[in-house]
Amino acid sequence: MKLINILASIPFVGILGGTYFANRVTPYVLGMPFLLFWIVLWVVLTSLIMLLIFKLDPINKKEKIDEHSA
Repeated sequence: MKLINILASIPFVGILGGTYFANRVTPYVLGMPFLLFWIVLWVVLTSLIMLLIFKLDPINKKEKIDEHSA
């Protein structure tokens, strides 16, 4: 359960904590200012991290087993 909590806190730190350090305009990445790119990157990474949390959650594995046995 501890790993899931750590994974869930990573997007929070990445978006809110990282914007303090990424608050620059000049390096343009994919045509976007760096801060906007940073936020878009973390939105995508948050989705991937939440998928990983879903796969690691033991409750979801139990429900899948119960679904197949019924």
